Amino acid sequence: MTALNWRGIGWFIGLAIGFAWLCCLPLWLSGQGLNHPLAFALILLMMFTPSLATLIVVRWISPPPVGIVKATGLGLGKGRRWGWYWLFAWTVPALVMVISPFFSALLGVYDLDLSLSGFRELLNTAGAGDALANVSLWPIVITQLLVALAIGPLLNAIPVFGEEWGWRGYLLPQLLPLGQWPALIISGVIWGLWHAPIILLGYNYPTNPVLGVVMMTVFCVLVGTLLGWTRLATGSVWPAVIGHAGLNAFGGVVALFARAGSSVDTIWATALGITGWPLWLMVIAILVLARRLPVSDAPDNPGRMDMVSTTVR
Repeated sequence: MTALNWRGIGWFIGLAIGFAWLCCLPLWLSGQGLNHPLAFALILLMMFTPSLATLIVVRWISPPPVGIVKATGLGLGKGRRWGWYWLFAWTVPALVMVISPFFSALLGVYDLDLSLSGFRELLNTAGAGDALANVSLWPIVITQLLVALAIGPLLNAIPVFGEEWGWRGYLLPQLLPLGQWPALIISGVIWGLWHAPIILLGYNYPTNPVLGVVMMTVFCVLVGTLLGWTRLATGSVWPAVIGHAGLNAFGGVVALFARAGSSVDTIWATALGITGWPLWLMVIAILVLARRLPVSDAPDNPGRMDMVSTTVR
């Protein structure tokens, strides 16, 4: 069994998490948290910390023997079903995000309103309510969803690459000597814990930020398994970038279908919450039953030991 590159892995995790906390330090020290005027910019900057950690590690601390491009999946990848993996990444995470409010409503933890009163309330707040007072909002919602699906992954790709080059580009292949399932789970756990500086301030889970760290970690393990699958199957980080970017593009879908004046507890509802877990698990189960996961037949699979830095330092 190939030994883990503890030096590279340890430095990467320490740098990625350390840089993340450093980016968020103004949010904590100011006492303003997510209300800080630079919160959006700092969170955006935080998204690039895994890539910064990757660059430092592969360039100076533990260079991979096969070169940075191949070892971290910067190529476009290849394989007999190459296009299908890209299509999966482009559509499936977004589809789960759209389905999740309806599934949460079915389980009684989301106040669904098919008349779109919550969306109309948002339009009123934005000053567009009067112009659309007598207009059905469903064509607008459907158009928004289609546009988000078409261009959302592209618009979000650059900041998301800042994360994915670290998590799926570098870390996941480095953990493969443990086996694919442990590598997928451990990389997902680290990805989830990396979010702690903002989750503890109420990001994503404002009703219970401490529990939110646990919730975000579970969410990242589930989603990271799917994103990691595309990475392992194609040898490329880019399908994972597209999948993650598409997921982020649909982050606001919860507001479209909620009843006006209602609150959404993301501990329970939406793709982020407990009722979202079965949806992610269903997709994973389909891949397992179809014998696509774990990956065994992809060319240039980063699971091959010649793509993993094997130096123990």
